[in-house]
Amino acid sequence: MSLADLTFDRWRALDRDVAHRRAREAAQQVNGRLVDFDGGPHPGGSLYRAVIEREGQRFALIPGGEVRVGFDLDAWRPLPEQLDSYRTESLAAGFGFDDDLADHLARYLTPRRSVTVPTVLMAVEPEELSGEGPVVESLAERGLRLPGPDEWEHACGAGAETLFRWGPACPLDRSPYGGGGGDSGTVAADGAGHDRPADHRHRPNGFGLHIARDVYESEVTSDRGSVYGGDGGEAVCGGYGAFVSWLPLATANRNPGMAEFINGPEGEDMSDEFGVRPVLDLG
Repeated sequence: MSLADLTFDRWRALDRDVAHRRAREAAQQVNGRLVDFDGGPHPGGSLYRAVIEREGQRFALIPGGEVRVGFDLDAWRPLPEQLDSYRTESLAAGFGFDDDLADHLARYLTPRRSVTVPTVLMAVEPEELSGEGPVVESLAERGLRLPGPDEWEHACGAGAETLFRWGPACPLDRSPYGGGGGDSGTVAADGAGHDRPADHRHRPNGFGLHIARDVYESEVTSDRGSVYGGDGGEAVCGGYGAFVSWLPLATANRNPGMAEFINGPEGEDMSDEFGVRPVLDLG
C-alpha cells in the first residue's frame, strides 16, 4: 500500500509499530526525518501523531481518503453556559444577531458532509503571508501549495465531530487569544470550587498541528472565500460576548467576513495579519 493510499480509517486501524514504520516511509519519501511520533486518546479511539522535519520546517502526516468534515447543527445542543452567554451578552447588547443561536452559527459553520481528500504533509505551524509575490507561486517554488477548505477542516478536526477540535466546550472565563495557561488537558476548578473547561488551544491537535488556537491567527486556503482559524479579533474587540468570541476557533468556522476583507482593497497591505499553512503532497 502506497502512502497515497494510506487513508484516515486505515491509519487508525494500524498498530503502533506499523504506523511508526509508515511515518518513517513518509519522511524518507520527502527527504526529511521523523522527529516526533506518539499516539493518544482522541474522539473515536487512538490517533497517532507523526511529525516530519524537511528543510528546517516541520510537517504533520495527515491521512486522507473519504472523511467527514463540517458540523451537524441539527444534532447540536448548546451547553447551558453557551446559550446563556449568547442571550445575555450577544443578544442583549443589540448587535442584531439572530435570536436563535443555531441560526447564528449557520451563517458561519460549513455543513456536515463527506469529502475525499489526499494524504499529505501539512505544516505544523502557519506561516505569515509574504507581501513579496503571489502566495500560490511562492509556495510552488518550494514544492508546496495552499490547503483546500476540506483539507483544512479535516486536518484541524482530525475526526472530531464536536464544535471545537478539542471538544464541545470552551472556557468562557478566558479570552480565545494569547498565552495558553491552564491547558493541562484536565478540567480545572475556579475560585468557588466549580469545574470549568480547560484551555486546550495550545495543545497539539490529533495530528500534531498547532491550529485553531488564537482568534488573531486567521488562515487562508485555496478558496478565496474560505478563511479559517480566526476572525482577526473582531468579536473580542467588538464585545460580542464570550461564546461568540470563541466561535472563530470552531473547526468548521469558515469566516466570510474575513474572506471579504482579505480579498478587498483594505486587505492588500495587511498580509502579515494572515497566515498560510503549507501542504506537501506525497504523490
